[in-house]
Amino acid sequence: MQVLVHGGAGSAPDDPEPRQEVLERAAETGSSEVDPVDAVEQAVHVLESSPRFNAGVGSAVQSDGDIRTDAGLMTDDRDVGAACSMPGVEHAVSVARVVMEETPHGFIAGEQAVSLADAFGIETGVDLWSERTREKWADLEAPTGGTKAELEWITERYGASDPGGRDRSGEQSGDASDRDSHDHDTVGAVAFDGDRLAAATSTGGRWLALAGRVGDVPQVGAGFYCSPAAAVSATGAGEDIARVTLSRRVARHVERGLEADTAASLAIEEFAELTGSTAGVIVLDARGTLGSAYNSDAMQTASRTT
Repeated sequence: MQVLVHGGAGSAPDDPEPRQEVLERAAETGSSEVDPVDAVEQAVHVLESSPRFNAGVGSAVQSDGDIRTDAGLMTDDRDVGAACSMPGVEHAVSVARVVMEETPHGFIAGEQAVSLADAFGIETGVDLWSERTREKWADLEAPTGGTKAELEWITERYGASDPGGRDRSGEQSGDASDRDSHDHDTVGAVAFDGDRLAAATSTGGRWLALAGRVGDVPQVGAGFYCSPAAAVSATGAGEDIARVTLSRRVARHVERGLEADTAASLAIEEFAELTGSTAGVIVLDARGTLGSAYNSDAMQTASRTT
């Protein structure tokens, strides 16, 4: 089993070594499985349970003070499942798998997704706050005037220097103290057993997004994609990733005959030209070739083959 994982594309972390250790453990955990779906699910579980990443425990906080998680999962026969806007769900990737395997649907959202998780034995009602997010939230003065007040408040912090509601670098505007150094630390995994491929991505969203915001992660072709040619997981400025269907773009380049690493680099170059934003991708192709690329300050990855 080959497994490649990422811990998000964004600013350089203050503590890369402990984060790298978690990524290595995630890759090792996934590579011990015999099925690619099990491999990406279990690898992502490790990352969702670590407060060092923006997924599961330690996820970003939305404008109303709640944490909601999203995830997507796909196989090379194009079976797909996604779930989003789930308060209290640590292992969002497992809910995505339930959607894929147990329902006739591809995407379920909100409280209904939480109910589905509960019905299939996935733990709900989990405290997803970490010490870091509690401290950051406590330092803020959140508005109490409803959605419009929240929107005005987060717009100053989320980024609004262009008509699309973001600055062209893909970073948040506002003072540095308003920015979360883990803002783009979405997690993901791709796996290949020599025959079958799978991809999964999981996130807690983006720091100080409007309550209910859903980014690229659970959108097939944007935050994740898998075809007979390649499995891809993306991370970064979610709205822009969705606009250009970044993960599908990577897979398409592999389908055209490019090597995994070349396909990843080309897709990121195209993404930057089209959006001016930052992102990263990991890819594993049907030849067992690993690839990754990013145009942010950093993107930590780990791989393991057994």
